[in-house]
Amino acid sequence: MSDLVTELSHRARELVPEDRARLAEELLASLEGNPEPGVDSAWDDELRKRIAEVESGAVEPIPADEVFARVRRALS
Repeated sequence: MSDLVTELSHRARELVPEDRARLAEELLASLEGNPEPGVDSAWDDELRKRIAEVESGAVEPIPADEVFARVRRALS
């Protein structure tokens, strides 16, 4: 690791958790490149739709432990 990366890493650890998370998200996004136009907007729309479905009772979320149990059964 270069000296600059080491210094940045140490400085980043001094940030409050929320700022560290935001920094991590921005760094990861910079590695992914620019998505096709409209992709972020499409995901935002999908997220809003799913939240509305849960809040309206149209769909009922399944607890993660139940989902994982189903997957384990299906794979065994």
